[in-house]
Amino acid sequence: MFIRKSIVFAAFAAAAALAPTADAARFDVDVNIGPPAPIYEAVPPPRAGYVWAPGYWDYYGHRHHWHHGYWMHERRGYAWAPHRWEEQNGRWHMYGGRWERAG
Repeated sequence: MFIRKSIVFAAFAAAAALAPTADAARFDVDVNIGPPAPIYEAVPPPRAGYVWAPGYWDYYGHRHHWHHGYWMHERRGYAWAPHRWEEQNGRWHMYGGRWERAG
C-alpha cells in the first residue's frame, strides 16, 4: 500500500513540475482580418495593490471576441503592457499582454 501511494504521489509531482506556467501558455495569433474598434470600458477607481488590464479583442473560432478589462495583482518593479494588434505584411498579429520591467 505504501509503495502504491508513493508511486501515485511521484506521478502527481512529476505532472505538476511539467505543467506549463501562465507565462509559458502564451501563444501568438496571425489572421487576415483586423480587429474591430476597441469597446469603451470605464476604468474603475484605482485599487491598492492592483493594476487594471484593459479589455482587448482576441481571435478564436474564426472570429474576434471581446475580453473585458480586469484587475490583476501588481508586480513590484514591473508595468503591465496590454494586449495589442499590429498589421504586418497584410496580416494582423496579436501580441499578448505581459509584464515588463519598469524603468
